[in-house]
Amino acid sequence: MAKLKKKCDERLERWFEEAMERIKKATGARTQVQLAEVLGVRQSSISDAKRRCSVPSDWFLKLYRSHGLNPNWLSDGEEPVYLNSSRGGVPAENLLRETPAGYGRTNARGRVVPVSSMAGAEVDAPKWRPQPVEDLSIPESFFRPELLVVRVDSAGMEPIILRGGYVGVDMSQRQHPDGDLCAVHFPHQGLLIRRVYYEDGRFALRAEDKTHADLHVSADEMAERTLGRVIWVIQNLAPQV
Repeated sequence: MAKLKKKCDERLERWFEEAMERIKKATGARTQVQLAEVLGVRQSSISDAKRRCSVPSDWFLKLYRSHGLNPNWLSDGEEPVYLNSSRGGVPAENLLRETPAGYGRTNARGRVVPVSSMAGAEVDAPKWRPQPVEDLSIPESFFRPELLVVRVDSAGMEPIILRGGYVGVDMSQRQHPDGDLCAVHFPHQGLLIRRVYYEDGRFALRAEDKTHADLHVSADEMAERTLGRVIWVIQNLAPQV
């Protein structure tokens, strides 16, 4: 006689639903199809897990590797949310209070990301390191595996990028096509967002505000200073008075 499978009790069902809710909120996945895509599994695997009230341990490992998420938080709600220090201290409440939106809309999916100051952790350090100062909810389509988000605190790129705006930098893109916006580190100044041009064997970094002088950097030095290319800007063009 075949053994009867043990059914989920109320406690296990509640644990499973809470764990899956944390996974969905942290990854921006709202449907089983989207969640299966994030986890790299078949949709039927999600249904099987729900039927057993059991989250496979390798899902937690995958989410740590892909999103830096803390397996203990995913499983039991024990903070911090992230084990990757570069992602900062995103409080769980910021993830769990997100307002649901329509499942069929790509940009209805969002995720909370840490925002760094442009100064970074150490103003005079030779290498720039992020200094998280707040959190920002962005559309899921804006996210990249090596995304850095900084809050602009200078007027050098106005009126294109306003002071107080948020800039997304893809740190996997370190090339310098003429005219593209790049995030470049200068000790004692922090990150600067500038249009980059290659001229006469060196790079010219130009601000949009012409009261800021051009900066010139050798090709070797530019490779060391560049954090990545700007891929999006979020800013308020009509702030409330």
